[in-house]
Amino acid sequence: MGDGQATRRRLLDAATAEFARYGIAGARVDRIAASAQANKAQIYAWFSSKDGLFDAVFVEHLSLIVGLVPLDATDLPGYAVRLYDAYLDRPEVVLLATWARLERVPTGDLLAVAADDVAVKLARIADAQQAGLIDPEPAPADVYSLVIALSMAWSPASVTVAASTDDDPAEHERRRTALAAAVRGAFAPRARAT
Repeated sequence: MGDGQATRRRLLDAATAEFARYGIAGARVDRIAASAQANKAQIYAWFSSKDGLFDAVFVEHLSLIVGLVPLDATDLPGYAVRLYDAYLDRPEVVLLATWARLERVPTGDLLAVAADDVAVKLARIADAQQAGLIDPEPAPADVYSLVIALSMAWSPASVTVAASTDDDPAEHERRRTALAAAVRGAFAPRARAT
């Protein structure tokens, strides 16, 4: 990696930590530059503004989580558990999304920047519904949103208990089991009256 690319990487990493901790409004370009051992002019040259830098960080992390946790619509409980684990490994993904929701997109689709990836996932859910593997009643978009919401029950955005990698492994297993059972129960195909 060349010097310019290495500096850009350091800026993105420093910005990730800064935005995850302080949000968009609270983040300081001076702290990001100092942490990255770069200068503010480089931030503005590459990203135009603090908002542009946040956008770059957010899109990168959204892509990361999409790539790390592919959706298997035939195993929604497993998908939810893999998301739980991804949030443990990469809590900044949830924190960045939370700040984006609070400061940028208070209503509507937060994942609009990943619309193509989401469309593929929704098509997979619809296919699994057609195959009788998932309850056909809820819209695929609702299934997707609810599975994500359930997977975030112990995420850094939780309003009850936020999980940590320091938690007892037995706690993580208990949560994973409860999460899988909740998703399985919520979206299992219903027996139809004849």
